[in-house]
Amino acid sequence: MTSATSRRRVLPGFGLTLGFTLLYLSLIVLVPLSTLALRTASMGWGSFWATVTSPRVLASYRLTFAASLGAAALNGVFGLVVAWVLARHRFPGQKIVDALVDLPFALPTAVAGIALTSLYSPNGWLGRPLEALGLKVAFTPLGIVVALTFIGLP
Repeated sequence: MTSATSRRRVLPGFGLTLGFTLLYLSLIVLVPLSTLALRTASMGWGSFWATVTSPRVLASYRLTFAASLGAAALNGVFGLVVAWVLARHRFPGQKIVDALVDLPFALPTAVAGIALTSLYSPNGWLGRPLEALGLKVAFTPLGIVVALTFIGLP
């Protein structure tokens, strides 16, 4: 048996808000994807093949796969060590380490990128001492691996 009070929604206007949200998100995703599909469809196969096999694009493929593989390997090692230590041992500061593990999940990727760029830039806290040692991190493949490793930390 339903009454008028049980049919009333807990959040009035939820359907309308959900509709606006889905419309906005679908526009953000669908407009760029449809533009990409239309521009690709307007190319001939020869032009498409020349584009995806150009030296610059092939270099971006290599950089992407190498950086992703390196970051995944580092995250695998870090994750195994951190999980083992947190699960098997009790030590002072364990809750802090546990909270630091969750930090990449709580931090939006754009904020993490800006923070890492400012830390590793030539005048950043970590960038200046590393450049004195001959290591340049910001805007290099090493910086990409550092960022991917931070974002994917377990």
